Amino acid sequence: MIQITTLDGGTARVAPETIETLDASLRGSVSRDGDPGYDDARTLWNAMVDRRPGLVVHAAGTSDVQQAVAFARAHNLLMAIRAGGHQIAGHAVADGALLLDLSSMTSVSVDPVAKTARVEPGALLGDVDKETQAHELIVPTGINSTTGIAGLTLGGGFGWTTRRFGMTIDNLLAAEVVTADGTILTCDDTQNADLFWALRGGGGNFGVVTAFHFRLHALGPEVMSGLIVHPISEAAELLGGLRTIIDGADDKLTVWSVMRKAPPLPFLPEEWHGKEVLIFAACYCGDMAEGEKALAGLRALGSPIVDVIGPHPFVGWQAAFDPLLTPGARNYWKSHDFEYLPDDAITTLVDAIGQLPDPQSEVFIAHVGGAMARVSPDATAYSERSAHFIMNVHTRWSHAAQDDACITWARKLFDDMKPYATGSAYVNFMPDDEADRVSTVYGPNMKRLSEVKAVYDPDNFFRCNHNIPPARTQEAAE
Repeated sequence: MIQITTLDGGTARVAPETIETLDASLRGSVSRDGDPGYDDARTLWNAMVDRRPGLVVHAAGTSDVQQAVAFARAHNLLMAIRAGGHQIAGHAVADGALLLDLSSMTSVSVDPVAKTARVEPGALLGDVDKETQAHELIVPTGINSTTGIAGLTLGGGFGWTTRRFGMTIDNLLAAEVVTADGTILTCDDTQNADLFWALRGGGGNFGVVTAFHFRLHALGPEVMSGLIVHPISEAAELLGGLRTIIDGADDKLTVWSVMRKAPPLPFLPEEWHGKEVLIFAACYCGDMAEGEKALAGLRALGSPIVDVIGPHPFVGWQAAFDPLLTPGARNYWKSHDFEYLPDDAITTLVDAIGQLPDPQSEVFIAHVGGAMARVSPDATAYSERSAHFIMNVHTRWSHAAQDDACITWARKLFDDMKPYATGSAYVNFMPDDEADRVSTVYGPNMKRLSEVKAVYDPDNFFRCNHNIPPARTQEAAE
């Protein structure tokens, strides 16, 4: 008998022949502990997450997803859903659960005339970029090519192109969804519009998305981009100067600030390796000559250690930070949104960098706004549109013995920055210990989200996520 965790926290004993019948119904396959593919499916980007599902369904298409949902419902099983496996909280895998593995569903189909793309949920950002850039088109996404398109999109999605073209969800035209009762729905602005609204920022609470349809934009094959590295001792003055530059910046310009110990990058003088630095990571999404002019003010700040701004292939720039974000390390993140960064906040950040718990840890401040901010807060489930900056306290280390020190450092900086924050946050940056923060993050949209949840998942079947309880459950709790 196969033991699988149930929705009520108990254990169901499922007969091997029942599993075999499920396997025979799939285009994909089923695996158990010890079978080929089991460990690959349960292994996530964040090495702090080491969980063992009771059973894995490796889906090859929408019908497999439908079969897996029906099987889980019939046996009252807890289901976790893994696509790219990059989410910091690790909700993609749960101990003892039925794991629905979407990582083989990686098709990306581009219509260059209509400027649209159909993308399956197992695709990574690098997959999407390569296919769309073959036509010099892009979907506005994130900054790490190994991130999964599904989790990124369902949580909002932002990156180098957000200020010009909006968030990933602002470019989602439609989605195909398998709901908790096994129904396959298409949702967009005219069909199942309430579900479409909720998917754009509400995470995996409402169903399994088996296809995303995106609007594409012309960009590439190169962008003016790169890094400018300064000593951390100059950070307070430089960040103050950056505020002035970006306050009047064109939407095509994005500048992120990264504070960390300098990694051994080949273009950095060796004497700076391992020393605290401020890095400006910049991208101009437009004409190269215009980009040179737009970046002139940033490049004139201070006396940089190195400036490697120049034309780079968009696909390469999207993967530029991959070497610092490889799988296998332990990660714990904390996030705030800010409308403005006053001098005291900058001082707090710089002081924290002097106490970094590990050379792999960093803090980055993403410069957003632009097109993203011109969307109404109630137009999508993602409601924080006024924030000018998104902070990620990205704590990263290699050994479990460092867990307490690294997590304590991240939480302290998070608390120290709270007085300057809006109270909202980017849900994809939230760790798994922030369940009590979910309603705050969604703000005025939380009530509507719980109402939509009650329509499409009244029993909270999809609960391995930053959970939004259905309305009646929430009312009973109150």
